[in-house]
Amino acid sequence: MPARLKNVPFAVQVLAGLVLGVVLGLVARDLGPVEDGSPNWLTSTLATIGDSFVALLRTLVVPLVITAIIASIANLRGVTGAARLAGRTLLWFAVTALVAVSIGILLGLVLRPGEHTSVTPDAAAAPSRVGDWWAFLTGLVPSNVLGLQAGTSVEDGTATTSLSFDVLQLLVIAVALGIAALKVGEAAAPFLSFNAAALTVVQTVLWWVIRLAPLGTVGLLGNAVASYGWDAMGSLGVFTGAVYAGLALVLLVVYPVLLRLHGLSVRRWFATAWPAIQLGFVSRSSLGTLPVTEQVTERLGVPRAYASFAVPLGATTKMDGCAAIYPALSAIFVAQFFGIPLGLPDYLLIVVVSVLGSAATAGTTGATVMLTLTLSTLGLPLAGVGLLLAVDPILDMGRTAVNVAGQALVPTIVAKREGLLDQEQYDRAGAQPAAAPVGQPAAA
Repeated sequence: MPARLKNVPFAVQVLAGLVLGVVLGLVARDLGPVEDGSPNWLTSTLATIGDSFVALLRTLVVPLVITAIIASIANLRGVTGAARLAGRTLLWFAVTALVAVSIGILLGLVLRPGEHTSVTPDAAAAPSRVGDWWAFLTGLVPSNVLGLQAGTSVEDGTATTSLSFDVLQLLVIAVALGIAALKVGEAAAPFLSFNAAALTVVQTVLWWVIRLAPLGTVGLLGNAVASYGWDAMGSLGVFTGAVYAGLALVLLVVYPVLLRLHGLSVRRWFATAWPAIQLGFVSRSSLGTLPVTEQVTERLGVPRAYASFAVPLGATTKMDGCAAIYPALSAIFVAQFFGIPLGLPDYLLIVVVSVLGSAATAGTTGATVMLTLTLSTLGLPLAGVGLLLAVDPILDMGRTAVNVAGQALVPTIVAKREGLLDQEQYDRAGAQPAAAPVGQPAAA
């Protein structure tokens, strides 16, 4: 990397990528498709860059989740009252999710996005992947040691087999290995040492990928603008505005209120957590942002032993954007669009599904599983998912940013309530330049 580029703050690089992505996306959209209807060269280039960046992040998810969860369980044994801390963390995950879904329902009832849209019924289409409670429960049982799943698709007479992973199964496997290592005791010390070293290596490689975020931003945002443009935004303008209004209320009102209630500086928190929030917006992946989220959480004064447990757990289960605000608003949109009345029991179901079903939303891109889980629980047509696909990539950026913010907020609040927070470190956070670039693995 050129020396001059190294001196440019990472946040500025990403911001430049956002601006350049929008500009190139508008240029690509203005060029239009080629004669056979396929995307033009600029749109294809932007799509390739963005898809490659996401693919690199996804490649590292399996080793990252397994090593991070095992290490977090091992580290938690050094924290007094570990079981109570775990319980308090989950409780605050649920509390903030409850507030977020309530805001989503309120905005849906006030703004009525399903009645103010120009999207047509022919856009309705059920997704290929559908979530339901039974599949969620049975899906917790790992099918193999890496939680891998194979799928076959046929296109133009050619069958293609691809592998994917289930984050929940990875979580179950990693938790089992971590607990087993603690039960074994001293004999498992070499295993835990190897896992800690492996985690450091994986985080280092992930840091190299994260450094490509400015370039990935150009591709992801540019392709979104070129592919969907303002036409899709216009047809779903009220819905898009409602989602981002809800995300803004949670990020800029609810979270600051919680910080102030615990005597914590809002400015210090945002100044420190912003690199993780920004990267979440760009990458659309809580798991891809995990090392940065964990690092900024530690810089906020949260003990490393606790942060290394709470942040990975949050990256797989704490989804205020994807699993609370978005499915609530989407369910109300679908009901209003198809003219299906919802009563108080239905809204209570939305709350329950959002608070308890967050783990059904994998920490990678997208929230289709959680949305279909909500729609199927309410008995709403799953074809309604197709109505919202046009703006999903644009919404997913904001959703993931709020997810990541919540994953840094809850450990900070719990640490403060439990007397674990280093208040002096918190007060210094954001006021001094970091000792190492944000995202680079800290020394063990």
